[in-house]
Amino acid sequence: MKRIVTFALALAFAAGLGAQELSNFAFWGQKPIISPEIQNDSVTFRLKADYATVVKLNGSWMENPWIGTIDMKRGENCVWEVKIPLPEPEIYTYHFVVDGVVVNDPQNVLVQRDGTRYLPMLIVPGERTENYVEATRHGSVSHPWYTSKILGMDRRLTVYTPYGYENNPKKKYPVLYLLHGAGGDEEAWISMGRTAQILDNLIEKGLAEPMIVVMPNGNPGQAAARTLNIPEKAIDWRAPENRELYVKSLCTEIVPFIEKNFRAIAKPASRAIAGLSMGGGHTISASILYPEMFDYICPLSAAGNMTPEQVAILKKAGVKLYFLACGNTDFLFQNAEEMHGKLVEQGLEHEYFVSEGGHVWSNWRLYLNTFARKLFK
Repeated sequence: MKRIVTFALALAFAAGLGAQELSNFAFWGQKPIISPEIQNDSVTFRLKADYATVVKLNGSWMENPWIGTIDMKRGENCVWEVKIPLPEPEIYTYHFVVDGVVVNDPQNVLVQRDGTRYLPMLIVPGERTENYVEATRHGSVSHPWYTSKILGMDRRLTVYTPYGYENNPKKKYPVLYLLHGAGGDEEAWISMGRTAQILDNLIEKGLAEPMIVVMPNGNPGQAAARTLNIPEKAIDWRAPENRELYVKSLCTEIVPFIEKNFRAIAKPASRAIAGLSMGGGHTISASILYPEMFDYICPLSAAGNMTPEQVAILKKAGVKLYFLACGNTDFLFQNAEEMHGKLVEQGLEHEYFVSEGGHVWSNWRLYLNTFARKLFK
């Protein structure tokens, strides 16, 4: 009888696991592997690799993350391990190299997607990252589709709405249009930029106005992120007639769509546009083509410039904030310096924010965490 009960319990346990693979669970006495594990001023990475001969660690905190690695040591039960000094507070990505093959950390559920790459994250706590983790009150993230006649397809957006949006049906909100860089898509700012976490924290602390954030796909040939496996449309962006297709869609299709389908305040004083790298170029182009549409303009790590005539039009339109930002080792830093100088010469009041580092997400998160406090005030 005892054997029958034991067998029945085992069957019930297996059935309870349902569609989840048994290999994902640690059974009966197996010691769980924790990776990464932060302990005071150090962090330990671990990987179980039974048949590996050489295992290394590569991380974005390294001086040369493109080729730098740290050797890991094989321990009990074929668990490879390495302990390193804890890097400065920031969000880092890393991977293992197992006998020459790049491997993600199977123990780490914190993952970001960079185009077609999925990268485990290490979040080091501190003042720099305090707004990059979950707040107490959360906004919502949705993925509506809009029809673009200009681009000839239905396209996917990512939209953040602040805490309380669903419970206040009469309240309207200002909107930030937040644009990604080359290689990204409509999920880049949410995944790598931590947009929802940053806005949730700033709003909860009273440091930023509650706002809607719209994150479009800036690749005119894509209907959506490649993870949806939708065929792409070939568009020669070098052709003169195609150069501003996406910017035109943004301003004449996406903005009206948002203002019709969300409780958005349809006024220039309640619209902001910001973008990094390629998206910074789109930001500059949108401000030139539609100078009276956005009162807040924030090009980040961008290549671009404006003629004196274009600057004069922006000044006349009454821009409330022009926030130009770049890292001091960014390959576009000289361009930012020149643009800053010309804006000074042409008399456009603006903020010029120079940070340490290069063309990296650690800077773009910092910029969002900085300029979002200045919007719609």
